[in-house]
Amino acid sequence: MKVVSEKTINGKTLRLVQGDITERDVDAIVNAANAHLQHGGGVAGAIVRKGGQIIQEESNKIGYTPVGNAAITGAGRLPCKYVIHAVGPRMGEGDEDNKLKNAVLSSLRLASEKGLKSISLPAISSGIFGFPKDRCAEILVKEAVNCIKKNPESSLELIEFCVYDDLTMGYFKKEFNKIS
Repeated sequence: MKVVSEKTINGKTLRLVQGDITERDVDAIVNAANAHLQHGGGVAGAIVRKGGQIIQEESNKIGYTPVGNAAITGAGRLPCKYVIHAVGPRMGEGDEDNKLKNAVLSSLRLASEKGLKSISLPAISSGIFGFPKDRCAEILVKEAVNCIKKNPESSLELIEFCVYDDLTMGYFKKEFNKIS
């Protein structure tokens, strides 16, 4: 795990790391989920493989979660305490930018409501859902910065982006460099 960039805003930390999100020792990791919370492939599949079937079983009890919303389950055998399942948009379904923005905000709000101090997010919707990686990085970083500035009372002290591949990392680095 490599820390690529770190910024402090209003006493809270925004961090960019490269590596495997299932190994992050934070209060919650975010899973890029589908609306039916069926965790077969991509990040979701890796989370269930490493954390255990209990994550899928808890997700089945929640059932459907609309695009732009998030749900929370335990984390099974993962080092984190919770998994927040953010349902991002599939490219081509319409209004994708707003749906992605809402998925991020729903995740951060859910973490804060639970009193969590740290959260790690992947590049939601930028894998098999086909959302452009550059726009994904721009929206996620911008919303995290806005969330910190607008919600000083939030329990979150660390908002982290955990990116696996070099291409996506390049876009996130560019957005982190814009933070003043």
